[in-house]
Amino acid sequence: MDLNLKNKIVVVSGSAGKEGSIGETIINRIADEGAIPVLVDRNARGFAYAEAFQKRGIDSLFVQTDVTDPVEIENAVKTIVAKYGRIDAVINNVGVNDGAGLDASYEEFMDSLKLNVVSYFLLVKYALPYLKESKGNILNIGSKVALTGQGGTSGYAAAKGGVLGLTREWAVDLIQFGIRSNAIIIAESYTPAYEDWIKTLADGETVLKKINKSIPFEGRMTKTEEIADTALFIISDRSSHTTGQFVFVDGGYVHLDRALINDVN
Repeated sequence: MDLNLKNKIVVVSGSAGKEGSIGETIINRIADEGAIPVLVDRNARGFAYAEAFQKRGIDSLFVQTDVTDPVEIENAVKTIVAKYGRIDAVINNVGVNDGAGLDASYEEFMDSLKLNVVSYFLLVKYALPYLKESKGNILNIGSKVALTGQGGTSGYAAAKGGVLGLTREWAVDLIQFGIRSNAIIIAESYTPAYEDWIKTLADGETVLKKINKSIPFEGRMTKTEEIADTALFIISDRSSHTTGQFVFVDGGYVHLDRALINDVN
């Protein structure tokens, strides 16, 4: 299916993670569809990613940005528009489950919010004039933690709850401009960061097996490619009448009866 994304300018925050991360997978899928991946991240790894695209003949831009700094986000958008003249879609993908729980300081809690939800607001705020011109759309990457809780991560949970609230609020605000706003909700996906966490545990393999068994569909974690493919469909014209929606790419983790776990695994 042609998603009609060719030459679309797609801005992705949190897109310079390690190879195999959600953001890195998304930008590669964007390139595969003929769209132009624009990377916004603080990690200098993004320079190598953009250069690799360019060597393949794919236009790309990396703007190194601390997304907790409003001025840097505003300047990033100015840099993007100076090169391309437009923005067709924004994918807010930043997310760090930083463990800022009830024992965290005020500063730690606020830092978690700045990274995990305020950055979403700021990127959309500064990109909005250009999204209005293109009648583009917004996709926020969310987490099941916003709905299920997790324990020990008040900042991240509050932020991800806020991301879902913003998704619906923007869908309402932006209908008049023909701009769609949606979110993908992820449960368990075996990213490099997830692998790093597992390796810190004495019984990591046992924990990993238990987590896999908790996922009803096929008893496995969601692949980053599955998340990326869904993301591209949602931002494409093939999803042109979908807005204000939370799309769960989670193998049934959030909604399906726990009794299924023993039946299918």
